[in-house]
Amino acid sequence: MDSVTQVLLGASIGVAVMGRRTALWKSALWGGVAGLLPDLDVLLDHGDPILNMIRHRAETHALLLLTLFAFPMAWGVSRIHHQARLYGRWCWALWLALVTHPLLDLMTIYGTQVFQPFTDEAYGLGSMFIIDPAYSLPLLVGVVAACRVQNVGRALRINGWALALSTAYLAWSALAQWGVTQHARQSLQAQGLPSQQLLVTPAPLSTLLWRVVAIDGDQFHEGFYALMDGSRPMRFVAHDRGAALAAQNADHPQLQRLARFTDGFYKVADAKGRLVVTDLRMGQEPAYVFSFDIGPPLQAGQTHTVAQQQSRRMDVGAGLTWLGQRLWGHDVPPPGMP
Repeated sequence: MDSVTQVLLGASIGVAVMGRRTALWKSALWGGVAGLLPDLDVLLDHGDPILNMIRHRAETHALLLLTLFAFPMAWGVSRIHHQARLYGRWCWALWLALVTHPLLDLMTIYGTQVFQPFTDEAYGLGSMFIIDPAYSLPLLVGVVAACRVQNVGRALRINGWALALSTAYLAWSALAQWGVTQHARQSLQAQGLPSQQLLVTPAPLSTLLWRVVAIDGDQFHEGFYALMDGSRPMRFVAHDRGAALAAQNADHPQLQRLARFTDGFYKVADAKGRLVVTDLRMGQEPAYVFSFDIGPPLQAGQTHTVAQQQSRRMDVGAGLTWLGQRLWGHDVPPPGMP
C-alpha cells in the first residue's frame, strides 16, 4: 500500500496498543514511524531498474527481521520518553506497527518477500489496489481523533472502531475477489477460453471494479467486471503477449527475473530490434507501470545491459471518466482501446 496509509495504520495500532499508558500523540508518532520504516528501501539503488523493482519489499519487509528490530527500537523509544517500565508495551506496539506493514502489502499484487532471508519468493494476494480511500480514510479519522479529541476514552474508542472498520474492509476485498474470480472463470469457460492461469485485481481506488487477465499461450485476455454488472458475462479482449519471442530469449537473465517475479504475467515485444518486457499485473492495456527495455537479444557470451524503464501512464482525466462510467456497470472500453 502507499506509504501514507502505512503511516496511518502504524499510528492507529500504536494508539490502540499503548492506550492510556502514554500520551496518545507519542504512541501515534512512533507507531507511524514504525509503519513507514520498511518502505525506506525505496532509497536504495541496486544499479538497474529491474533489480530495484524486484528488491523492493525484500529484507526490510521480512517478518523475522522486523521482529528482531522491534526490540532495540522499543528500547530507544522507552528511554527517550523516560518510560523504561513500559518497555514491554512499547515492544508490542512497535512490533505490530512494523509487521502489519508487510502484511498489508501482501494484500496488493506487487509481491512482498516476507520470508527473507530464507527465501526470496514474493507473495501477493492482490485483493487491494495500492491506494484505496475506503481503507485509508477510517484510519485517518481514528488517528486525527487520537491527536485532537481531548477526552482520551472517546479518542481511543474512535480509533478502535476505525481500525476495526478498515480491517473488515480488507476481509471484504478478499471475499469480493473470490466472487469475481468465480464469475470470471464461468465467463471464460462459456467463451471457450482457458481459466487456469488467472489474475484478478481491483481497478484503481476501490473494490467495486475488478480487472481480470487470463493467459492463453500466445495471447492474454483482459476483461473488467463491476459489481454493478450483476450476472452479466464478462467481455474479454485478446492481446498478443509475444510468447514466441519470449521463448527465443528464454536464457536472457533480465527476462528470467521478470518472468519469475510476475509469476508468468508478462508480455514481450520487439521495439526496433530491442526487447521490451512488461509486467501485466500493474496497469491495464495499453498503459503499464513497469515496462522495461532490456536491450537487443543476447548473443553467445554477451552480458546484458542495464535496463531502461519505459512506463506508459494513462491520461488521468480520461481514466477517471472511464472509471466512473465502468463502476456504474456501463460496458465502455478503457482509454486507448478501440
